[in-house]
Formats: sequence, C-alpha cells, structure tokens
Amino acid sequence: MVSIKEKVHAEMENIAVVLAELEKVKDRSQKELVVLVGMGAYLQNIYTGMENILKQILLHKSSPIPDTPTWHKDLLNSAVEHNIITNEIADKIGKYLFFRHFFTHAYGFLLDEEKLKPLMDHIPNVYSEFKREIDNYLTKIVE
Repeated sequence: MVSIKEKVHAEMENIAVVLAELEKVKDRSQKELVVLVGMGAYLQNIYTGMENILKQILLHKSSPIPDTPTWHKDLLNSAVEHNIITNEIADKIGKYLFFRHFFTHAYGFLLDEEKLKPLMDHIPNVYSEFKREIDNYLTKIVE
C-alpha cells in the first residue's frame, strides 16, 4: 500500500515538473495566445496539484472532502481547520482557485497577460510556502 507521504511526494514531483515548464515560457517577451493558454493550464495544474495534496491528507485523516457547490473553497477552509496549512497560505492559494474557476469556465482568448503575470510571478513562492507547510505537517504523521 502506498503511504500518504509517498502519495504527497509524487504529487509534489508532478508540480515541480509543471513549475519548471512554466519557468521556461513565462518571461518570453512575445506571447502568442496559445502560449498564454498554455501558461494558464500550467497555473491550473499547479493549483490542482495542491488541491490533490490537501484531499489526500484529509482522506488520510478520515476527514470527509466537502461535497458542496463550493467544495474547492471549503477544502481550503477544512485544511486550515485541521492545521494542515495556515490561513495565510490558504489566502494566497485562493487567488489560484479563483483563476482556476475563471480558466475552467472561460474562453482562452479572454486571458489577459497583465492579469496572468502576477500569478505566474508569485506561484514559485506560493508553492514553496505551501510545500514547506505540507512537509512540516507530514513530519508529524505516524504511519
């Protein structure tokens, strides 16, 4: 059976690959629409990976994943309530949740490079903080 730590670390490896790919394209001066859409997909992938990590940990704790129309936000709140992540990092991740919702439900041609840039610029630090909190939490788990 795969341990929670192995599941989380596998997800972290996937996120690291996506972050590396995003770094390759984010500073291009000329971004065609297809590149912007690809960058948006990478941001969505990173957020989804963080969400997957939180779901795995909550399931490991036998804490139900919220089954509500607002379950994405409820998941972040639940992770804070269970001291998996801090309110501060949940707020930072929340910006990517908002983007994920927009990206999933809008047309790619509506992406605005100026609005996308801060998300791209901050995601390495936001993920680093998230990862640090998750790693800290995992050190407390006895399997």
